[in-house]
Amino acid sequence: MRPTFLFALLFIYSLNATAQALPETPTDTIKQARLLSNEQFIYLYKENSELSYTSPKGEIGAPSKYVINGKLTTTYMLLASPKLPVAFAVIPDFTVRVRNERSAGVRTPSFRLGGMLYVRLNQSMDNYRYASLKFMHHSNGQDNEASNPDGSVNTRNGNFNTNYLTASYHFGHRKPVADKVYYTVNHDAGLEWHKWFNYDQVLEGEYGFTRVIYNFSLRRYENDKEHWRLNAGLNYAVNQMTDYHLGAVKKRLNIETSYNYSFPFMNNVFLMAAAGYYGEDTYNIYFRDKYGYLRFGISSGFTRNKKR
Repeated sequence: MRPTFLFALLFIYSLNATAQALPETPTDTIKQARLLSNEQFIYLYKENSELSYTSPKGEIGAPSKYVINGKLTTTYMLLASPKLPVAFAVIPDFTVRVRNERSAGVRTPSFRLGGMLYVRLNQSMDNYRYASLKFMHHSNGQDNEASNPDGSVNTRNGNFNTNYLTASYHFGHRKPVADKVYYTVNHDAGLEWHKWFNYDQVLEGEYGFTRVIYNFSLRRYENDKEHWRLNAGLNYAVNQMTDYHLGAVKKRLNIETSYNYSFPFMNNVFLMAAAGYYGEDTYNIYFRDKYGYLRFGISSGFTRNKKR
């Protein structure tokens, strides 16, 4: 081996070793912080998604009686790279109410399917900020006329169809209270609107096509396991309606509060108790129903169950 070639190899090796020994530059530190934030926010998006539930008797207080109600939803993170400050998820949301009648029929289940785009607005998980834009299709899988000959709504097998966008701003913070015990306070506020897309004409004049939304969640954690979650949310229809002025709270307001508690032996599951009021029932073709309700059962979602 020639001395010149050997010297070149030793020189390249020394350069590589020196480069590895050099301290990180401010640019490297900033890049790593961004990568970590992007990864942490992906978990946060999923934690802040809606809970699924199973509820015997369903909405107690509804005009119809039910054997059991269930909501099944999840978040498929199709775009979730630590290298990007944005993410995208496909969200299915299926709700069914099994009626308390001879056939225990469902009649008109609610099928929602859409996608959600997330944009991280800061890097702090202890005081987070992000925005989202969601598009959803909502139908009930029926194909008969939405109206009966007498003008009433066909709630047996009438077609229901609408599509909507929801733009939201999400923010929250972490509150330590003891060693390995902390709370998180979570908010989101947004606007939902339907009229840019197709919808059934039976909805015209009496459906909440534009709604102002606010949701709140208080959660308790110990050793990075979520023990309980208190959720509260309301939305209010602000679009013009034929028979309801803007202050017609009984028609325009939807509100719900739920408490979800997980015992130490549970994993990713809560016992749930909820109370609320529908000025406009969210169960597709039943949108004319207005009532207060209670709901009891079990719920589940993306929760913290181990230290990350």
